[in-house]
This record gives sequence, structure tokens and C-alpha cells, in this order.
Amino acid sequence: MKKTVLSIILLSLSAGSAFASGYGVFTQGAAGLGQANAVVAHPVGPSSLYFNPALLNDIPGRQIEVGTTAIYADRSVDLDSGGSEDSKNNWHFPSNLYYTHQVNEKLSTGFGLFFPFGLSTEWDDDYEGKYLGTSGEILTLNINPVISYRLNDKLSIAGGFSIVYLDSTLKNKVNQTATYTIVDLQLSGGVGGALPPLTGPLKDINQKFNGEGWGAGFNLGVLYKATDYISIGATYRSQVNIDVEGRATFNNVDPILAPLFSDTNGDTDISLPAQATVGVAFTLYDNLIIEIGGRWEDWASTEKLKINLDTPVLGENSSTTPRDWNSTWSYNLGGQYQINESFNLSAGYLYGKDAVPGSTFDPLIPDSDAHLFTLGGGWNTGAWTINAAFGYEHHEDRKKDNDLGDPLGSLLVGSPTGTANGKYKSDIYLSSISVAYRF
Repeated sequence: MKKTVLSIILLSLSAGSAFASGYGVFTQGAAGLGQANAVVAHPVGPSSLYFNPALLNDIPGRQIEVGTTAIYADRSVDLDSGGSEDSKNNWHFPSNLYYTHQVNEKLSTGFGLFFPFGLSTEWDDDYEGKYLGTSGEILTLNINPVISYRLNDKLSIAGGFSIVYLDSTLKNKVNQTATYTIVDLQLSGGVGGALPPLTGPLKDINQKFNGEGWGAGFNLGVLYKATDYISIGATYRSQVNIDVEGRATFNNVDPILAPLFSDTNGDTDISLPAQATVGVAFTLYDNLIIEIGGRWEDWASTEKLKINLDTPVLGENSSTTPRDWNSTWSYNLGGQYQINESFNLSAGYLYGKDAVPGSTFDPLIPDSDAHLFTLGGGWNTGAWTINAAFGYEHHEDRKKDNDLGDPLGSLLVGSPTGTANGKYKSDIYLSSISVAYRF
């Protein structure tokens, strides 16, 4: 029984890694976003370092690009129990920096800083799913130097390594009255009365976990120019394993239960999935490029999450939570039309499958199949290039209909279980800008 209690208390920790899965950041450069990231087989400036480093041989001179994206995430839920809830603090601003250097006709190098996974979800403190989580925020920073080599006029290859930093802050409530009842029954052999009697329901415990860690991986890229009008690109990013160390704190604990809820350090292993992308670009009429592509992500490698605690919570030093995610595919189509030497327009569409099965879906992972529609444009003047893009990402309505929540509450007459089952809705709006300078 104590294992069950501990699993519920630490459920927000397990949501941390899941949260990254539902919201891979699609904004690694405005030029790419304008084409729904269908830019694996044709260059779009220094941000091509992220999409396919083998494209760097087609980016002349030395260039630097900085960019940012304003993201507004509109999330809500229509609860089966009645009523609805809207998420809070919905603005996010992921940014990126790229530098590329064409050393000679054969060799190019580059360096990138970007945020491949992130965003956050926050609900009101009195939300029905508060025992699952009230707030989850995760940030990953990828430091990625690369090198690209042109083997001949048709084939280029590239490789790089990544140093990845992850920071996560997660909050949830703990049903203290239900916990008191469980502990009292255990200590008394099921008859009760072992603990001092309560004069009324106890307030919820506020739990917070903040953790960080580092990991390393590598990436590969290849570009094949089949003809003057058709090119094929492919990339691979390895899985990155991160040892996250942090601290769990418990506030608002009644003195009766305080010995069971000591603040403690803890650790867990989080794996960011391997990814593979492919794209085929067609150059039409000398001023129109269209690319189709796909991306695979190995979320099936995330089967469970084990949390280790330095100091026992409710007498236990660890908890394992099943995740059972699925590997996913996304498909995209994008194009860019060059109006003249200075201006271009772009558009794109991406369809992405979600990784989270219904059995482990929870409010901090409001993931579902996504449709991303984008428009963009670029302006080139002298050594400067400015790109802007806008995106609308609609997530299909997702029904939560599982037992995740607060099963402790079901032991108390009239106590809500806190499953927060219902229909979850998400719409995300993106506005991105990038500025590049050629030395």
C-alpha cells in the first residue's frame, strides 16, 4: 500500500520526461518553420545546421543567425465531472543561435544552440487533476558543433556531437487526508485509531520537484543531389540519456505526518529519443522548391521511469511508473517561392502522431495527433537576411479515460478521485523571426 501512495505522490516526476515527448519544439528557425520543417533536402541558411548539417556545404562564406519564437499554447479540458478548465501562463519564447563557416569547396563547419524539447503546462491549484499535476515545465538546451564534407558534386556527408542540458520543475498536490487514513489503518492493523484523531480534513500537501542534468549524443546527415532538380536528404540524431538530479520538497505537511514527508534529494534517468528524418526536394521553374518528408521518433524506448530518493518518503526509497509510449512518425510538405532576388514566400503543413497511449495519458502530457499549418517569408538585402513565419498547430481532441489520478481519495466517503477525466483540447500559435548576417 505504501508503494501505491508513493507512486501517486511522485507521479509528477514521471510526467516530466513525458512532457517533452508531447511537445517537441518545431521552431528551430523561421525559414524552416515557414515550410513546416520540410527543409531536410534544401538549404535555408545557417539554421540548416539543425535540419541537416550536410547542407552546410551549400551555405557560402561565414554566417551567423539568431532567432526566437513567441508561442501561445491555448489548452483546456471539458471534465466528465462537469465544468471546464483552462491552462495558465501560456506564453513561451524558445530561441536559437547558429554559426556556419564554408572553409573551402569541400569542407564546412558550424555550431548551434537550440531548444529541441520543451514548453510547459500549468493548471489552477484547485483543478480536479491537481493530484496528477498542477504545473510541469521542462527545458532542454542542445550545444551542437558539426562538420560537413562534400565528397563529390552529388554527395555530402556530415556529423556532429551534442551536449544537452535539461532542467525541469514540476508541482502537484498530495491528498493529505487520504494519506493520513492509509497510514492510520496500516499502523492499527486495519481498525484505525493509531494516530491522533483529526478535527477536520487536512489541507493538501504542496509538492515541488526541481532537477537538472547533462547528457551527450551525436548526429549525422547526408545530402544526395540526384539531378539538378531533385535532392534527397536524411539525418539521424541519437538517443540522449540524462541523469537528472534534483530535490523534492513538501510544504503544508501536518505535524502528524511530517516524519513521512522529509524534503529529500533524488535522481532519475530521462532519455530523449533517437530521431531520423528524410526529405526529397524538387526544384521547379528555377524559383520554386517543394519538399516532402517524414520524421521518426523512438519514444517506444520510454517504457517506465524509476525515481530514487536519498531519504525515504512514506518509508520507500524508490518508485517505478510505467509509461509505455509509442514510436511515432510525422509527415510534412513545404515549399518556397522566390519572388525576386530580395523576397520569397513559403508555406507548409505537418501531420504528427502522438506518442502517449490512453492508459498513461495525464494532464501534464496533453498530447494528441497534431496538424501544423505555416506561412512565411524572407527578405534579403546585402549581407542581411530576415525571415518571419507564422504557424497554427491544432491538436485533435483527446479523451482522458483512465484511472490515473488520486485512487487514495476513493477510500474516503465523498472524496473525489481526481482523475480529471474528460476531453482535452490544444491549439498552439507560433510567430517566429530570424536574422542572419553573412561576413
